Amino acid sequence: MSREILIHVQKEERQVAIVENGRVDDFHIELDRYQSLLGNVYKGKVESILPSINAAFVNIGQEKNGFLYLTDFMETSSSSQEDNETDRPKNFLAKIFRKRNKTSVPESQKIASQEKPKNSQAQPEIALKIGQEILVQVEKDPFGDKGARLTTHISLPGRFIVYMPLDRQTGVSRKIDNIEERKRLKDLVKSFTFARTGGFIIRTASLKQGDRELLREARFLYGLWMKIKKKTEEESAPSLIYAEGELTWKIVRDYLTEKVDLLIIDAEEEYQKICKFVQMLIGKEMVNKIQLYQGTIPLFEAKGISKDLKKIYDTHVYSKSGAYIVIEPTEGLIVIDVNSGKFKTKASPGEAAFMVNMEVVPEIARQLRLRDLGGIIVIDFIDMVREDYKRRLLENLERCLTRDSAKTEVFKISALGLVEMTRARTGKNIESISFGKCPFCHGRGRVKIG
Repeated sequence: MSREILIHVQKEERQVAIVENGRVDDFHIELDRYQSLLGNVYKGKVESILPSINAAFVNIGQEKNGFLYLTDFMETSSSSQEDNETDRPKNFLAKIFRKRNKTSVPESQKIASQEKPKNSQAQPEIALKIGQEILVQVEKDPFGDKGARLTTHISLPGRFIVYMPLDRQTGVSRKIDNIEERKRLKDLVKSFTFARTGGFIIRTASLKQGDRELLREARFLYGLWMKIKKKTEEESAPSLIYAEGELTWKIVRDYLTEKVDLLIIDAEEEYQKICKFVQMLIGKEMVNKIQLYQGTIPLFEAKGISKDLKKIYDTHVYSKSGAYIVIEPTEGLIVIDVNSGKFKTKASPGEAAFMVNMEVVPEIARQLRLRDLGGIIVIDFIDMVREDYKRRLLENLERCLTRDSAKTEVFKISALGLVEMTRARTGKNIESISFGKCPFCHGRGRVKIG
């Protein structure tokens, strides 16, 4: 099985296609006019608190205030209070924010829920005030009329390790199932004594990696946190403390593994940057997999994937047998309809329905990745009566979704024959980044005749 990463760089735009056996398996796009905030760390100021919706709105210097669940802040606060003084990860934040919060925030502006409620057992105390400065990270980009979703659980992902400086959680990826390897990695984490606070999560890519490489990255992430800590002390809210990085950097970090045969990029400046980054954090042997494309034909056309990429925006996606799916995104959910189309077989209607459903499942999972569709997804498969067919269909769908880096959850087939599922949405989907509403039909997809 061949696997390549193709990076096409043009003015104000970068596109990345991950190609498996000559077919696009994943696709990413980044535009200068739309910069993702995902992963950025901000020093923000609490603008308002609404206990009725369990949320606080935090000014992070963007057009719209970020959204922070109160329970998220409470969990972080309570966990830090239970730690010993030497291990308390939020001590430095308390020192930074204590003076400013005490002097600039009137006592009358404290959140109403801090007062003793009638039912004090039902409502926990919330240690958050209007005007308070807090350190937050973006876990979801702004979407529609909503601001960015924020969290106080800061995480700094590397290629092999994720460092969480304000949490004490430590663990190994579930995908690493070898008992001896898991033990080795857990023992290795215990040796990271240079990090006085926080916890580490070992990623799947660390499988069979040497202790030296993992230790080097852990030190790098801890050093990055020290820079964030220092800048937090120097900057006033609202301000950007740390930016996650460009798309090409994320792709190299998350996708350039031993399973990849080649990474081909068509811009020399970006090629040099990637080579330096890979040599510093991954190793010299991986640099040999990186190539600069200098052909006269555009990279995607030369690799024969341009047609595949154009189909990403089509509502109809056809299979080889003639069956097809219809993908219709709405404001609240994604609807996928399965149709038999020109599919032909001598099997019974029940078996034919099962065959069509099973055939389109891998394509459904692939299209979710390619288009980066998220939120609530409803799939209308062709009706089946037999329970074993329904069970096998769900098992096939869950198996195909395991390749997805986004978190997914599949529910049982409903009484109406619908499969409901969710896929984590962290930002805009591919179509909304690349297209705007038509000025003639205003997004309806129809033009009035006459």
